[in-house]
Amino acid sequence: MQEVVDQASAIARSDNPVVIAGDSGSGRKQVARAIHQWSPRAGGELIEVQLAATSEPAQLRELFGEDGAPGAIAQAQGGTLLLESADQLSASALTRLADALRSAEGRVRLLATTSPEGAGALAPLGGERLAIARLAERVEDVLPLAAHFLAEFAAEEGVEPVGFTADARRWLVEEPWSGNVRELRERIRQAIRLAGQGAISAEALMLSTEGDEVPSFKDAKRAFETRYVEGLLRRCSGNISRAARMAKKDRKDFYDVIRRTGVDPQHFRG
Repeated sequence: MQEVVDQASAIARSDNPVVIAGDSGSGRKQVARAIHQWSPRAGGELIEVQLAATSEPAQLRELFGEDGAPGAIAQAQGGTLLLESADQLSASALTRLADALRSAEGRVRLLATTSPEGAGALAPLGGERLAIARLAERVEDVLPLAAHFLAEFAAEEGVEPVGFTADARRWLVEEPWSGNVRELRERIRQAIRLAGQGAISAEALMLSTEGDEVPSFKDAKRAFETRYVEGLLRRCSGNISRAARMAKKDRKDFYDVIRRTGVDPQHFRG
């Protein structure tokens, strides 16, 4: 990831369009935002447009406006236009966009994210290319990212970040992370809620360990509910009402979950 950061930092100094290719969840949007922040345009607007699952008429309205209302290109004058899933642009919208950028003569800087397979379709935009590998292909990034997310979410939850157990560190590195950085981030968010105080275990991260048998869906759901309830009650010192509020559930519904898991709130009261 340091290589990507170095490339992004160098690219940020120019006004050239940048196409950022990577799988979903790999951090494409975060890199694009960093390029804007590191660029001379940081004081200008960053206009973000999501193009996934949009029709050609919707894309044209979004980019070029309609009935006197300015589109994203006009709004990004003096700043940066970020198009997410730009490989979803129709051929007509892509051609008009390329023409509009040439006409703008540098008044708008374009950043576009795409899947690796869709990068070739964006050749008419020209500019720079930046590729972000899948998390599984940059294993050395996993533990530093995990530590970063642990500190971030521990601060949000008001707990002291202790770290990860040895098993958790091992399986964090060996996990395939099909959802990339986004999956790692969400897994750690949930683990903190489950574990409460103490080091984060492989079980709290929902990571499989060597020799594990695959449980049934019913058993896995029950195990998750049990860990979730125990984590909440531990944080709330056994106070069911407070735990229900944190879980955003009605107190009666949450009590039904407690009864279903067999967890005794008394064990968590001081």
